[in-house]
Amino acid sequence: MSQEVYHIPALLPQTVGALDIKPGGIYVDATYGGGGHSAAILDALGPYGHLYGFDQDEDAVRRAPAAADPRFTMVYSNFRYLRNFMDYYGADGKVDGVLADLGVSFHHFDDPERGFSFRWDGALDMRMNRHARRSAADLLAEADTESLTRMLRLYGELRQAPRLAAAIVRARAEAPVDTVERLRAIVEPMLNPRAVKKEMAQLFQALRIEVNDELGALRALLTQALRTLRPGGRLAIITYHSLEDRLVKNFMRTGNLDGTEAKDFFGRSTSPLRLLTGKPIVPDAEETETNPRSRSAKLRVAEKLSDL
Repeated sequence: MSQEVYHIPALLPQTVGALDIKPGGIYVDATYGGGGHSAAILDALGPYGHLYGFDQDEDAVRRAPAAADPRFTMVYSNFRYLRNFMDYYGADGKVDGVLADLGVSFHHFDDPERGFSFRWDGALDMRMNRHARRSAADLLAEADTESLTRMLRLYGELRQAPRLAAAIVRARAEAPVDTVERLRAIVEPMLNPRAVKKEMAQLFQALRIEVNDELGALRALLTQALRTLRPGGRLAIITYHSLEDRLVKNFMRTGNLDGTEAKDFFGRSTSPLRLLTGKPIVPDAEETETNPRSRSAKLRVAEKLSDL
C-alpha cells in the first residue's frame, strides 16, 4: 500500500510484533495519522481480517489511501468514541488488538497554519479537529490566571507557570494573544536563556493537551479498549511524555484509571490485564538517528485476560 509520507511511524516493527497479528483478526489503529502503522497491520492480515482506523483530523482522513482496501474501514472520529463505533460495526468485544500512537504527526508540526509549533509564525490554532469550538487562541483569551497557571504547571511542567500566566493575561488586555509570534514575544523574556527551545516546547505541549483534552481522550480510550478487546487481545500504546506514560503504565498494570491494584483473598492480582512490557520498549540508536522525533517514544503492551 503506497502512501504520501507526511509522518514516519515510531517503533513500527516492535508495535506490529507486539500486537501478535492473526491473519483473520480484527484490529483498531486508533491514531491513523499518516497510515504507517495501518499499512503494516494490513500487510500482516489475511483476506478475511479487518482493520478500523480512527482519526479526527480531516487531512489524515482525506489522505487515507487504505480506504480502497475492503479489509479497512476509516472512522472519522476521535478515538474516545471507540466503543460506540465498534458496537455500530458489530465488533465490540471481538477486537484482537488496539493500537494508539499518541505522537503528533510531522504534518501538524510542520504546517504553520495549524499553530502546533513555535518555529513558525501563524495563528494559534492547535486543534486536531478543525471543527472543534476552541482553539489555542480562544483558550488564551478566555482562561483566567489560575486556570492558565494550573495548565502550564501540570501539562508543561513549567516552574515559572504563575509568571507566564500573569504575563499572558496582562498582555491580552492590550491586544489578543492569537499568533505564535505574539505569544513568543510575551513569554520568551521569562524563559531560561539556556533552555528557551525546551521550555517553549513544554508551553506549546501544555496548550495542545488542553485544547484537545488529550488526557481525557486517553482515559476514555483505555477504558473502552479494555471492553472492546476479546480475551487474549492486545493493547499497544506509544506515549511521548510522562503524563501519558504514567497513565498508560498504571492502567495496564491494574486495569483501572486510578492505578489501584485490586487483589483477591489470597493476595493475587485481579486485574483484567497482564502487562507484557516490564520496561517500555524504546527506539534504538538507528531509529533515533533516522527519525529524531521518535527519541521520546515509549511502547507499552498488555494482554486482556478475561471478560469483564
